[in-house]
Amino acid sequence: MIRILICDDHAVVREGLRQIITKQSDMSVVAEAASGADVMNKFRETNYDVVLLDLSMPGRNGLETLGEIKRENPDSRVLILSVHAENLYAVRALKAGASGYLTKESAPEELVEAIRKVARGGKYISASLAERLAYELEGNNKPPHERLSDREYQVLCMLGTGRTVKEIASMLCLSVPSISTYRARVLEKMNMKNNAELAHYAIRSGLVD
Repeated sequence: MIRILICDDHAVVREGLRQIITKQSDMSVVAEAASGADVMNKFRETNYDVVLLDLSMPGRNGLETLGEIKRENPDSRVLILSVHAENLYAVRALKAGASGYLTKESAPEELVEAIRKVARGGKYISASLAERLAYELEGNNKPPHERLSDREYQVLCMLGTGRTVKEIASMLCLSVPSISTYRARVLEKMNMKNNAELAHYAIRSGLVD
């Protein structure tokens, strides 16, 4: 039996995933979590064969949570299920130790297949993502945003959609000064002067959904 921890901050999403998973005779949802802190509490309580992890959660985001999971147990198998397109976060997630990456637009059958493959110790990625990952790992002409930390990259993408510092702080459950600090770091590392330049770069580079 494949023991699964579902991690998503939306109850309706968790319920939908539970319904898909519990229809499978070889899978069981052992626990659910709604935030990064909640994920780690549940993760430490028992053993799971697969952690199904969303990237966009309040407080500690999915990439940070993934990093903490892998530090505590490098053998953990984490399958990312995100609303974000592959080109936004997939490479970062796989480099951080994820066993696979799926978007929430994926068919239920694909999710089930991915869980089984990851549970067996395999990797689940699309052909296009495999090519992109190989290119990134070679280090060929890395774009400026690759110098950003995971949180800085997240803030860049959100600024790219036109959101204000206050809106981002509210969405990430962080303080306005914290987001302002991340924004300042992004501007410095990207050698840019304002949000308009960041937004233009994000759109041109395909970092905005």
